[in-house]
Amino acid sequence: MADLSGTPVTLILLVINVFIFGYAMFVNANIVGRLAFRPRQILDKKEYYRFISAGFVHQELWHIAFNMLTLYFFGPLLEGRFIDIFGPWLGMGMFLVLYFGSELTAHALTMYYHKDDPYYSAIGASGAISGIVFAYCLYLPFSMLYFMFAIPIPAIVFAFLYVAGSIYAMKRSHKGGGGRIAHEAHLGGAIGGLLLTMLIDPESIEIFIRSVQRFLQSVF
Repeated sequence: MADLSGTPVTLILLVINVFIFGYAMFVNANIVGRLAFRPRQILDKKEYYRFISAGFVHQELWHIAFNMLTLYFFGPLLEGRFIDIFGPWLGMGMFLVLYFGSELTAHALTMYYHKDDPYYSAIGASGAISGIVFAYCLYLPFSMLYFMFAIPIPAIVFAFLYVAGSIYAMKRSHKGGGGRIAHEAHLGGAIGGLLLTMLIDPESIEIFIRSVQRFLQSVF
């Protein structure tokens, strides 16, 4: 079990997401549409808040459960790392930069591909969560993740498969062979998470390289 007592930003993000999900489910379902990421609404009506607000709404239990469990397991390590480097307040601020910066890059890529679609709509924290997971891979690339909470897979392998799968799904979607899953958000968030982590903590690059070197030495 992750200890959230020393990582308040992760805890607050979890609480806000769960609260808004509960509010939408039991009080006012219309809030989902008002906060969702809708490119034409943003461009035509200047509703720029949707770049952030969309990351706080989820429509299905499995969706928020998967995202929040992922944040619960990976967020504390990154927030704790930044707190150790920068101190409590600045460290928490850097974690917020990583989280929301990943969401912004996720939605920026989504905007690029769907800016001309008047019906496109996306919700969920998947872009931000993708950034958190890929940032984690810089620090512990060969730690074991459990895909579907059952299948063990090294973090770096998961990362490459994730990128490849998202790119393939994007191509299928744009050819009419896919659904409304926001694969662009997954890919954009992952790219943002990697770049932002390297900017915030340049030592993460050295940590990653050393991890790869140790792995290669153990194999060969």
